[in-house]
Amino acid sequence: MIELEQYTQDLEGIRASILQSGEALHIDHMREQIDELNEEMNQPEFWNDLERSTRVNQKVGRLKGKLAHYEKLLSTADDIEVMVDLAREENDEDMAQEITEEMAKLKEQADALELETLMRGNYDDSDAIISLHAGAGGTEAQDWTQMLYRMYTRYCERMGFTVKVLDLLDGDEAGIKSVTMEISGDHVYGYLRGEKGVHRLVRISPFDANARRHTSFSSLDVAPILEDEGDEIEINMKDVRVDTYHSSGAGGQNVNKTSSAVRMTHFPTGIVVACQTERDQVQNRATCLRMLKAKLLELREREKEQQMADIKGEMKKIEWGSQIRSYVFQPYTMVKDHRTGFEVGNIDDVMNGNIEGFVTSYLKMQ
Repeated sequence: MIELEQYTQDLEGIRASILQSGEALHIDHMREQIDELNEEMNQPEFWNDLERSTRVNQKVGRLKGKLAHYEKLLSTADDIEVMVDLAREENDEDMAQEITEEMAKLKEQADALELETLMRGNYDDSDAIISLHAGAGGTEAQDWTQMLYRMYTRYCERMGFTVKVLDLLDGDEAGIKSVTMEISGDHVYGYLRGEKGVHRLVRISPFDANARRHTSFSSLDVAPILEDEGDEIEINMKDVRVDTYHSSGAGGQNVNKTSSAVRMTHFPTGIVVACQTERDQVQNRATCLRMLKAKLLELREREKEQQMADIKGEMKKIEWGSQIRSYVFQPYTMVKDHRTGFEVGNIDDVMNGNIEGFVTSYLKMQ
């Protein structure tokens, strides 16, 4: 049974990959962290600080999830090995199809685990705030920004991330001018940090009566959210202008009847953040302050040791020649990343949120 022997060799390779990924992820240290955090949670005064207890609970849940996933992959490898031995003893070739399917699933999951080991950045485990802004192209650019918004929300759904829209400004005729989102989940910043930059779209414009080809641009910015280190960022409120205004949207519950939306402008750096999703001005103010801390932390790390490429990247104009990626609907129907040269032929697949290829190629480039 030559085929079963090949299964055995492939399975050993997958198992070795899983074990190697476990070493890179420091599984033993992960178990120690879980024990330490569980001991902290058992302390009587632990639940007095609701914010701290919530963060610890979330961290324990993530660590346990990673550990359970790693152990499940090893258990699945053992089960497939038993299936191969059983098929060899009973000379049952009908099990080959089932083994093939299980091997393919295990290989895909092992590759995803290996991808996590490529996230070596200091903030790759953090949640993130991403912002999209329409650039050169007018209504075309605003429509393109809405398409990117849909693309990244679809991707986050596929990855199991939680998306919360903090601020959204509709376009004049169609699309959106800008949107800011808070993304929560495992390794969010690690997965999305390579997406920052200018994105270029080439297509036949649906807004042009002459059906001419148009080029439009949109920029994406990513900032990590660090709850613990964010406390180190001291903000002098004398340097911050706080504006309040009526929230936009469908309304209800006095959302757009009172000045609940908040915008903060940090004069020394020129950073502007806004939030209008909560019904209460106090909650929006707290969210804005957290966003401002994340932006300032990102700026501080960019300046430290000249880690511009890892933390922020070069700021460019949202126009021709600055793009990191081109989405060409006409005439090529392809997507190309200008940093890695990575291409995807099926543009519909990418627009539905299947951007794993770009994420993988960017992480391997680091």
